[in-house]
Amino acid sequence: MNVVEGERSSIVDKWTPAMAVVVANIATGSVNAVVKKALDGGVNHMVIGAYRLAISAFILAPLAYFLERKIRPKITFRLLIDHFISGLIGGSLAQFFFMLGLAYTSANVAGAFTSMMPAITFALSLILRMESVRVLKSKSGMLKVIGTLICVSGAMLLTFYKGPQITHFHSHPEALHNNNNNHQSKTNNWLLGCLFSAIGVTFFCIWMLFQETLNMKYPCKYTSICLMSVFGSVQCALLSLYKRRTVNDWVIDDRFVLFVIAYAGIVGQAMTTVATAWSIKKLGAVFASTFSPIMLISATLFDFIISHTPLYLGR
Repeated sequence: MNVVEGERSSIVDKWTPAMAVVVANIATGSVNAVVKKALDGGVNHMVIGAYRLAISAFILAPLAYFLERKIRPKITFRLLIDHFISGLIGGSLAQFFFMLGLAYTSANVAGAFTSMMPAITFALSLILRMESVRVLKSKSGMLKVIGTLICVSGAMLLTFYKGPQITHFHSHPEALHNNNNNHQSKTNNWLLGCLFSAIGVTFFCIWMLFQETLNMKYPCKYTSICLMSVFGSVQCALLSLYKRRTVNDWVIDDRFVLFVIAYAGIVGQAMTTVATAWSIKKLGAVFASTFSPIMLISATLFDFIISHTPLYLGR
């Protein structure tokens, strides 16, 4: 009986981190779709970033206090600097470039670049010597290289090849017309948006590798992500000044935008970041990043359902 229970426990321990990162990627894809719709309305993308990180900190603060107060190590100045860097890389800069790219392209194209996360993370881990170069000579190493090439090729295909339209919204002609006009007006910025998305994803990959090291120094996931969210929120507020310096940007009276901010803060930031950080701790940054293509599927489906974005053969 004890043997059976032990086997069940082993299976749960093995699959739970993988399922957590799968759910996190599905949730992130849905967040990207609704954020894209809000950005099309003219909202400053860094205002959304600042609010979602602030909400994340507000949600995680009580969890961090009650669940980790007995096991939480002392916060040193070095740890504060580490969490400031974590907020800068994974919070403010990643969101700054990724949501800027999202504004210029679409949720499914931005999601395509998240599919490059395994490739970028693997390449960075080799450059930073977090993964041995000798692994390239092994069977698993060769498979990782092949997977890297597939990731990059797929993202380039989604970027440069559109293909024929395979869906039509006869019942929503106005939405389709507006979407086509919006697409045409941003054609010239398409490649620029892809570049911004790639930079944003690269910052997130750097954060995943940094988080793997930070988890060893500071294993309290709720407190760690809460501190990251606090620093990231302030950084996003400062980065928002690059676009417009008006108080009106921070006054949100649109109910849909308020829903997007709340949803992005609770689901897209607090829940998914904690789940991702915990999965990185259990699986490692490179393996956790291999589930990122799920985000592309999720973003495409939610973008199709919410924004009525037409689907094309190439995408």
